Amino acid sequence: MYDESPKRFDRIVAILIQLQSKKIVRAQDLADRFEVSLRTIYRDIRTLEVSGVPIYSEAGVGYSLMDGYRLPPVMFTREEASSFIAAEKLMQQFPDKELGEHYQSAMFKLKAVLKSTDKDLVSDIGAKVLVRNNADVFNEKAPNALAQVFRSIGERKQIILSYEAIAASEPSLRTIEPVGVFQENQNWYILGFCHLRKDYRQFRTDRIHDIKLTNQDFEQSHDELEKHLANNTNENLTEIVILVENYVAKYLKYDRKHYGFVSEKKLGDKTEMTFRTRDVENGFARWFMMFPDYAKIVKPESLKTRVAALLQAGLEKLRE
Repeated sequence: MYDESPKRFDRIVAILIQLQSKKIVRAQDLADRFEVSLRTIYRDIRTLEVSGVPIYSEAGVGYSLMDGYRLPPVMFTREEASSFIAAEKLMQQFPDKELGEHYQSAMFKLKAVLKSTDKDLVSDIGAKVLVRNNADVFNEKAPNALAQVFRSIGERKQIILSYEAIAASEPSLRTIEPVGVFQENQNWYILGFCHLRKDYRQFRTDRIHDIKLTNQDFEQSHDELEKHLANNTNENLTEIVILVENYVAKYLKYDRKHYGFVSEKKLGDKTEMTFRTRDVENGFARWFMMFPDYAKIVKPESLKTRVAALLQAGLEKLRE
């Protein structure tokens, strides 16, 4: 007896989309993707055929659609089709698990409208593009953090975070109203109004141990994310000036942008670099410790004191 449930309808539509995203699709691949038996796939394919979808099948090979049958009216140029590959590879690395699954489903739909020649192009390019990212930008305890935040923003419902601040020994609960998410210095951040602090705060996704969507509506109206970030750009920043040996300075250009780099100028055999940053104590001071024998701190005095303290602590550890 046929299953006429909405779940079956969704599966049949998804099968049609996948058939249009590839030249040939194996029945076993469909069964594995939708976690059903081969017999169920055969019935679904038959339903599509009866509905007028021109499916060609070859024993031992798979199913394909007659060329020219595709979802109108969306069409893409070859250049647009190629751009999907870069986006797909990046999305495989940076989003949380749930967003990755949604994006994969969207890619099936995008590929479904490509001509056969463009499908071959996309497939060939895809096999030659690799994006490597070893950073753990999401806590394994909350792999779907961004998806939950997007639901929160869309439904204007508060979320509760179990969040471990950098100086905390264990996570604490924070109720927030998310404004948006952004990626900076290889980390994902959520910016939102924190009810505990009664102010806007940033939360790094790799420090989120749990996240739950509540039924509590937002209590406030919030400006756009970009406006919040622009307002915070120059607040509570400390100006730092250092002198670095020229032959060392050229190697710092790859990392300096992560520490508030503003400008540089050559002064003989040295390069003067200016930074503006919030995190002098830990972020900048510990980065400076990578090359203290090749650089001099011009200002502020607080940075000199902090670096001296770190050096002293290191010496004491060596003597233990």
